[in-house]
Amino acid sequence: MPQKTKHTPMMEQYFQIKAQYPDAFLFYRLGDFYEMFYEDAKKAAQILELTLTSRNKNAEDPIPMCGVPYHAASGYIDTLVEQGYKVAICEQVEDPKLTKGMVKREVVQLVTPGTVMDGKSLAAKENNFLTALSYQAGQFGFSYVDLSTGELKTTVLADEESVLNEASILQTKEIVYTTEIPEKLTQTLKQRLALVISFQLEANENAELSFLTNQLQSDIEKTVTNHLLAYLSETQKRSLNHIQQAQSYQVDHYLKMDYYSKFNLELSQAIRTGKKQGTLLWLLDETKTAMGARLLKQWLDRPLIQEKQILSRQEMVASLITSFFEREDIIQGLTKVYDLERLAGKVSFGSVNARDLLQLKQSLAQIPYLRQILMGIDQGQWQVLLQDLNPMNDLVDLIEQAIDEEAPLQLNEGNLIKTGYNEQLDEYRLAMKNGKQWLAELEAKERELTGVKNLKIGYNRVFGYYIEITKANLANLDTSRFDRKQTLANAERFITPELKKLEELILGAQEKSTELEYQLFIGIREQVKGKISELQTLAKAVATLDCLLAFAIVSERYGYVRPVLSQDHELKIIDGRHPVVEKVLGAQTYIPNSIEMPKETTMLLITGPNMSGKSTYMRQLALSVVMTQMGCFVPAKEATLPIFDRIFTRIGASDDLIAGQSTFMVEMMEANQALRYAGVNSLVLFDELGRGTATFDGMALAQAIIEYLQNHVQAKTLFSTHYHELTALESQLPGLVNIHVGATEKDGEVIFLHKMMKGPADKSYGIHVGKLAGLPESLIERADQILTKLENQEEKQVAQVVSQSKEEEINVAATVKENQSTPAVEQLSLFSEMTPAEEKVLAAIKSMDLANLKPMDVFFTINELKRELEKE
Repeated sequence: MPQKTKHTPMMEQYFQIKAQYPDAFLFYRLGDFYEMFYEDAKKAAQILELTLTSRNKNAEDPIPMCGVPYHAASGYIDTLVEQGYKVAICEQVEDPKLTKGMVKREVVQLVTPGTVMDGKSLAAKENNFLTALSYQAGQFGFSYVDLSTGELKTTVLADEESVLNEASILQTKEIVYTTEIPEKLTQTLKQRLALVISFQLEANENAELSFLTNQLQSDIEKTVTNHLLAYLSETQKRSLNHIQQAQSYQVDHYLKMDYYSKFNLELSQAIRTGKKQGTLLWLLDETKTAMGARLLKQWLDRPLIQEKQILSRQEMVASLITSFFEREDIIQGLTKVYDLERLAGKVSFGSVNARDLLQLKQSLAQIPYLRQILMGIDQGQWQVLLQDLNPMNDLVDLIEQAIDEEAPLQLNEGNLIKTGYNEQLDEYRLAMKNGKQWLAELEAKERELTGVKNLKIGYNRVFGYYIEITKANLANLDTSRFDRKQTLANAERFITPELKKLEELILGAQEKSTELEYQLFIGIREQVKGKISELQTLAKAVATLDCLLAFAIVSERYGYVRPVLSQDHELKIIDGRHPVVEKVLGAQTYIPNSIEMPKETTMLLITGPNMSGKSTYMRQLALSVVMTQMGCFVPAKEATLPIFDRIFTRIGASDDLIAGQSTFMVEMMEANQALRYAGVNSLVLFDELGRGTATFDGMALAQAIIEYLQNHVQAKTLFSTHYHELTALESQLPGLVNIHVGATEKDGEVIFLHKMMKGPADKSYGIHVGKLAGLPESLIERADQILTKLENQEEKQVAQVVSQSKEEEINVAATVKENQSTPAVEQLSLFSEMTPAEEKVLAAIKSMDLANLKPMDVFFTINELKRELEKE
């Protein structure tokens, strides 16, 4: 880059400002354009498809530059921010007409992925959370805010995995480091979540915002939140009155699900498409407002574990289900409610316009109507919510009296305020109205004086008022009274002393009127700003009503039932369904299944054919648990469920190529999470563990995991496996029960019944699945031949092992007998006397009924006896 001394004062100013924002695109205001220079220009031209030009083209080293019109800048800013960039908006902060020399410029806002307030980057039904992270004494302070709604929360997290889980739950796009963070975590956040990382290592005292953290008890929570607020203050450079009091939360006060579990269950994002469609959120989202949709997503991310709160939501949902006509009336009311949360944010931020206030008025006008409906069905369930549904009639009246229904989007064009609201404004408008009459009269007078019948008086912003005469009529015109103002192709425009005088009167009134309207609007906005806290409370109440209404709509539409909360850890779902699959297939097609796990049953071992519905069966239980603890009804004929504290899943095959982890490694890591952190109140869902390695390795791991879960964890567990041999564990582990997916064969064809039945499955039907998938007939026949051969070989090998064991048993017995009859002299006996364990093993071998044992049963029995001997 050339030396600064070679540049103009304007470019020197640019360099000084750019140095403060090295990681952002600097939109530098020059007249009607935002200009970018050097690397900013080169990169922006490519991303935004702009023409790259240069400043000082004739210089030895011209400056690359590109620009966008200021009135269209928001779209370009959105594009950059959506791709993870920051944009610093640099404005002229002095009036060029009143300034001598260089106009002062400053960055008035830094727009980042986590601080978007409007535009296409801000999805109506999604929060846009900005997070902050600190690291102290082995633990993490974690805080997040949605600038558009003002929500502010904080917590303390114990480890890096918890940080990853929270960041993924919030779907944050930007994280602010307030201290040094371990490099491993930084790489994971960048790679897995593609986060923009910013820094705020200092937090200067801010009187406007410091009170927001006063109620926090934890020092680390207070520190990280203050740094987050400092980042907002320094980047946004404007009022943040709508930011709410910081709330501390604990992740274990909600049903916990880690990143993998949420992914496997497809709660809000489909595994195959990454989209909302086909998820539980897609099914439940019958909300009518944007703020209701955002709250629903939060409820889905953090289901309740407090029985009282769950029952409270259930009661309200139940009252809506039994009140059909009232429910329809509520729907009608909510469809007229705009996004109160973000409207309040725009008021505080200073970006609200007149139409926003009209939306606010329309929304508030629905509140008395909604209150009346709820009071009609309330039997005590709705008392708390009714208290927060404050109609705020004073704001409705203010906006009704002040804001014109046809007000434009721009605040500097006039026509914002109703006639009758302000006396001075009415006087200006009267002058402007009379001015129009005066102009009409002058136009008629000039036509008569000049004899030009098509003479007209017009106006534009550049030249003001003018008299326009076509060139064909100029020859006979007495130009002594006319001063030429503008020449057109077919006409000339003039000004006269009389028109000049009228112009001064009219434009003076118009300019004063527009300025007064703007000031009146600002005053109204400030009055609304004083009600932000009440507006936010009201918004939360409306959003809650919206979510509960969605639960009622879905529950009635699909025939869901109210689940009973079990006190003794009983789990019983009669004719349960997978809610999303049922919606896609239709109720007539979906085959329901029951899940019964009394208090003493801690594990269902599920066997059966591939493609028969084992994974769906497991997922439907987890989704029923999540729906229950959200307060929704569940898809079943009858349901009794305990309150779970955590859900762990390992369903489906997936790898993590970014982290360099194979499918089997991910499988083992997810299993490890459950084995380490699950407890008696947890739900564990393991699907086909061990299939990613060799058969005996996988079977050994699967059995060891089952035994560990039963002996050490005691969580309610559904364990699906294709290792049929593991079904023998039912006789060894008291809490384990075998179930299987039914299938039948007819004329060599397999038919999956998709129905769960008691007991173990008898075979896998893997080749039949291949046939269903359309594999070539010759390939299927060959697979049958290979399977028969392998099964025969396995039987021979096991029989040989058993035969050898029998011979060893006879030899041992004969040797023992011989030793007993021989005096113990001359030399030591080859075989010493058998230990009690050896005698036990020998007795077991003698009692084996080989004719009625399956080959693998023999294998496992011998293996178990071998382990008994090794204990000695």
